[in-house]
Amino acid sequence: MEVLSPEDCTAPAAGSAVTIGAYDGVHLGHRFVIAQLQRQAAGLGLATVVVTFDRHPAAVVRPDSAPHLLTDLPQKLELLADCGVDRTLVIPFDESRSNESAEDFVRDALVGALAARLVVVGEDFHFGHGRKGNVALLRELGTAHGFVTAGVELAEVGEAGPVSSTRIRQLLADGDVAGAAALLGRPHQVRGEVVTGARRGGTLLGFPTANVVVPREIALPADGVYAGRYARPDGATFDAAISIGPPPSFPAADGAARAALVEAHLLDFDGDLYGEPARVSFVARLGAQQRFEVVGDLVAQMHRDVAEARRLLGQAPGGGP
Repeated sequence: MEVLSPEDCTAPAAGSAVTIGAYDGVHLGHRFVIAQLQRQAAGLGLATVVVTFDRHPAAVVRPDSAPHLLTDLPQKLELLADCGVDRTLVIPFDESRSNESAEDFVRDALVGALAARLVVVGEDFHFGHGRKGNVALLRELGTAHGFVTAGVELAEVGEAGPVSSTRIRQLLADGDVAGAAALLGRPHQVRGEVVTGARRGGTLLGFPTANVVVPREIALPADGVYAGRYARPDGATFDAAISIGPPPSFPAADGAARAALVEAHLLDFDGDLYGEPARVSFVARLGAQQRFEVVGDLVAQMHRDVAEARRLLGQAPGGGP
């Protein structure tokens, strides 16, 4: 997949088939729209293009209430590439862009930069200043500029109903990582750097953890204990028992922000992870954080959590697949 900025984007002579959106999460609903785009583009002999933004527009338009992100930009681009999109145009979204009219956006981005011949978006899609642009306006402008617009109904997943980034964020906030995965089409993943923690995991508790700092704008599941996986930069992946949130058994010792409190205990791993980028995925919730007055009781619970994580992740009790 070719990743373009507005400055290096040249409109192809044959034109483009385009979809537009924040595409946060690149979830099954997004993939459904992209599949429709690809199917129609193939019949017209057009390259497929996703137009997205370098940040969520809400981070500029309403920063105090902007949603937490399901994916950062690099991960979003990776997922779009996995969908088989030919090109992605990443548009910087700033205050000037937020004041751009829907008509100007169509003229400059869709027509000028991409020579759009086909535009495929969700039926609920809105764009431009004040969100005044919609499918009806795209159809009207398409008549003038030579492109056809197709509106796609929200995709539904079984009994889960329509898929949306907002719904997935709520599932994560509820700790329902399995429900979120069903709509994402994969486990929710967060990324960050491994930093030095309180150093009691290995010495005091016997369960060393990788303390992963996740950017504040990324959506975390609710505080609790989870079964999941940890991926290293070389691609090696380990099953893990993961804790999110301040440890209630050590309230006075931890003044760190919640963003730094993703602690992953890698099963059957012994090594140094400090300073490396980590990818942590959440498969199932094991339970809420618990406070223990006696360290031995906490250790016993951690043993139970690890055993349950092994079971849910398909490992034999002694370790290994």
